[in-house]
Amino acid sequence: MSDTLKTAFEVTPLTGALGATVRGLRLAEITDEDFAELRRLLLQHLVLFLPDQQDWAPESRVAFGRRFGELEVHPYLPHLDGHPEIQIIDSEQDGKIPIWHTDMTYSPNPPVGSVLQIIRTPGHGGDTMWSNQYLAYESLSAPLRDLLDGLTAIHAIHIPGLDSRAEHPVVRTHPETGRRALFVNRAHTSHIVQLSRNESDALLQYLTEFATSPQFTCRYRWTAGDVAIWDNRVTQHYAVDDYAQKRTGLRVVVLGDDPTGGEPRWPAYEPAPGERYAPNRMNAKESY
Repeated sequence: MSDTLKTAFEVTPLTGALGATVRGLRLAEITDEDFAELRRLLLQHLVLFLPDQQDWAPESRVAFGRRFGELEVHPYLPHLDGHPEIQIIDSEQDGKIPIWHTDMTYSPNPPVGSVLQIIRTPGHGGDTMWSNQYLAYESLSAPLRDLLDGLTAIHAIHIPGLDSRAEHPVVRTHPETGRRALFVNRAHTSHIVQLSRNESDALLQYLTEFATSPQFTCRYRWTAGDVAIWDNRVTQHYAVDDYAQKRTGLRVVVLGDDPTGGEPRWPAYEPAPGERYAPNRMNAKESY
């Protein structure tokens, strides 16, 4: 039996965890009805792949992104001339940092999602992976979920030209679906506020490894012209660095997230006199 689902378009799930390929839709010519269906599919599958979206004009690309919300002008990535909302993702210009992450969680209001089109692919390699953070949370034991529901974490980045930090719930509630999802990542989550350094490091190491286990993931092999749209609120992604040739893409990022979850059930951890407390988590830039 085929996995293809008949909706307004031809929709084929990519894995059991998340991801679907959508055919029969041109993003440059999308109608309001098409967009409503696409948005419904995005909430269901978390990341959508639309092959062969060639000749997508910059104005149309920006207009499509704005259907989701306000678009970001990134602080350090290059952008398309005349279109600061369209970021250039170039493997030879800071666009190749392979680490599992959710975009910009160091911001008080991280992105809602992203729309990325790969323009040039290497001869082989350069896939991108995504992970379903609903499933990661739901697969934890009940006692651990109960603990995590009452914790918050600091997310931070410290690089030249960008120094930012924010506190978010370790478990967040999706504002449209009401489902809970794990909300920590290896790149930007510094430490859990209510725990000691050793406790925080140990728990974050477990959670970040568990959250990207193979059973929660999908992997996409790009062809030039393909577009991916993903929900940044409940996914992580990872750009596989297994290639040497140039890889480029164009991306718009939708702003407006406000991560919410349960209230912290304990106060912030206070180190004892003389105790060194300096969480040692990696804070990197995004990779795509």
